[in-house]
Order: sequence, then structure tokens, then C-alpha cells
Amino acid sequence: MRRVALVAILFALVIPARAAVTPEIDPRASLSVVQQWIYNYRAKPDYAHVPAAVRVLFHSQTFKEPENAGIYLGFIAGAIGSNPAKAEQLIDSFLPVPPEDEWVIVRAIAYSGLPDWRNLLRRIAPKMPGRRVMIDSYLAGSLPTLTDIPLEETKPGMMDKLRGVFTKNPFAKEEKKLNTVVTYAGNQDLLDTLWGYYFATGSHLPILRIMQMLPWSKSRDTVDKLTVGSMARYTLASYAVRDAGLREFLRSELPNQPAPIKAPLTEVIQAADTVQLGAVRKDALAAVEELKAKGSDARRNLDFWGQVGVGAVALGCVSAAALGQVAIGIPCVIGGSASQGLLSFWEKQQ
Repeated sequence: MRRVALVAILFALVIPARAAVTPEIDPRASLSVVQQWIYNYRAKPDYAHVPAAVRVLFHSQTFKEPENAGIYLGFIAGAIGSNPAKAEQLIDSFLPVPPEDEWVIVRAIAYSGLPDWRNLLRRIAPKMPGRRVMIDSYLAGSLPTLTDIPLEETKPGMMDKLRGVFTKNPFAKEEKKLNTVVTYAGNQDLLDTLWGYYFATGSHLPILRIMQMLPWSKSRDTVDKLTVGSMARYTLASYAVRDAGLREFLRSELPNQPAPIKAPLTEVIQAADTVQLGAVRKDALAAVEELKAKGSDARRNLDFWGQVGVGAVALGCVSAAALGQVAIGIPCVIGGSASQGLLSFWEKQQ
């Protein structure tokens, strides 16, 4: 009966293929309905209902905090990229959106993976004049697409370091500049975005990218790498528990991976096969405690932890990647707020 009710809500919101005007969103529609639908989408794609589902996301102010909206952004990008012939029609069905949310459409087009995404973005641009700067940045290449985002920043070589020593004025006051370089190591929400793209398409390309982050789960260098790597390992295991196709893909990729990936990937597969997610979670928390107590491999002292604001191990913290009914009581190391969590885990829908 409950399932029938959920389907009825989605059908009430769906935009007919020939409709000229997008119907109003039913304020009674629940975000949890759309979350459940997104998670199950890859098993049975329902392209006709994507506009209605996306409008519920906008209506629910899901994108109010961009860092917590990665999974939904990834889903929209994947939906756009999954059907190139109807991509522009799909985007038109989303519009108009609140001006403060127009960035979602711009970024979803850039992240879609469409070969002709630039021309598509140019055609959409007049409908979102307030995002001209962002649009021009993507078209010029100063903002990267999802596939162009590097895993981490390139470290300067010895010659670069020496050059800096001899060219830098030792008496000049050093100005601290905002680091706007986008990397997977420094942005946890990008992991969520990859999962959203996978939900929309079932493509293994985002999974392969997530696998490249697995060595960071063993990192003792930076807290960012340990965070993202641990989340990558846990989410892969968590989803693979219920997704037999994903589990088989991970198993098939195991022989092809280099040693740094193979070791944590083996742990992921074993945890998924035996449903031992607790062991993965405990290992990650122990790694954080070790890094917290001993400092990083770069010999950062304990003052570093005061600067990043690490609090205590808290209960009830859920990741930005949380989707649907989340089991409360997942340990999480946080500092300041949940959106700034240094290590947060999420579990599957019940």
C-alpha cells in the first residue's frame, strides 16, 4: 500500500511529454519519496519522471547548502548526460528555478559528460543571465568538468621549490590567498557527486574514479585524504552489500588494479560479501584517532588539530551523501558543524 502511495505521488508530479507548461509542485510531496526513487533509478530508469523529481528537489531547498547537495547535483548531471538527444528538452523542463539555484543547472550541464556540453550551455545561458560569470568560466576552462577534476593538487618539484627560495623576497609580507583549486582530495562533496551520477546512469566510470581514492583510506599524511579515502571505502562497501552488479564489478576489477588500490579494494569486497560494514567503520575511526594522537607523516604537531577544530566522536552524524532513511547512531568526527565533518559515514536506506 505504501509503495502504491509513493508511486501515486510521483505520477501526480510528472510532466507529460507533450505538456507545454510545467505543473506546480505539490507541497505535500516528500523529499524522502524522491530520495528513494533516485536510489532505485539505475535498476529501472524512469526518464519521464526526472523533471518532476528534480523540481521536488528545488522545491525542498535541497541546494541551499551546495556542499551538502553533491549527490543530487550528480544525479541531475547523469540524467542530462544519459540521453543526449533529449538533454536540452530535459533542462528546459527544470526551468525556471530560483535565481539562487541556477548554479545547479550550469554545473550539471558541465558535469554531464555530453560531448557537446559547451554548445548546450551556450544555448541555455540567455535563460540564466545572473550566472554569466560562472558560465563563462566553464566555457573558458577555468572551472573544470567532473572528469577533469584532479585527484589532488600537483606537488611542486625540487626545482620549483629552489626557484621559489631564490626568487622570493625574504622581507616581503606573505599574503595568504584563498585556495580555489578544485580537487577530489579537498572536496568531500565530489564523492557524493560521483555517486549521484552512478545512480542516474549505472555507469562504472564514477565507480572507477572512486576506487582511485581508496589508497587515501590508508593515508597518514593529511586529514583531507584520510577523510575522503575512508568515505570512499565505506560507501563502496555499503552500496555493494545490496547491489550485486556493483559487487561483481568490483570483484572483476580487483586483478587489474595496482597494489595501493588492490589492498583496500579487497577489504571493500570482503566487507560487502560478508556484510561486515562495522569493521570498515571501526578501522576508519581508529585511523583518525591514530592520526589525531601521533600527528601526520609530515610530522604536524598537535596544534594542527586545534586549528582544524576537531571536536569529539559524536553520534547521530550523517554525511552529505546520506540518502533516504538513514540509520542514526553512526560515529562521526566533527568540528564546528556536520557540514564540516572531518570524517562522516552514512548507511543504506532501510
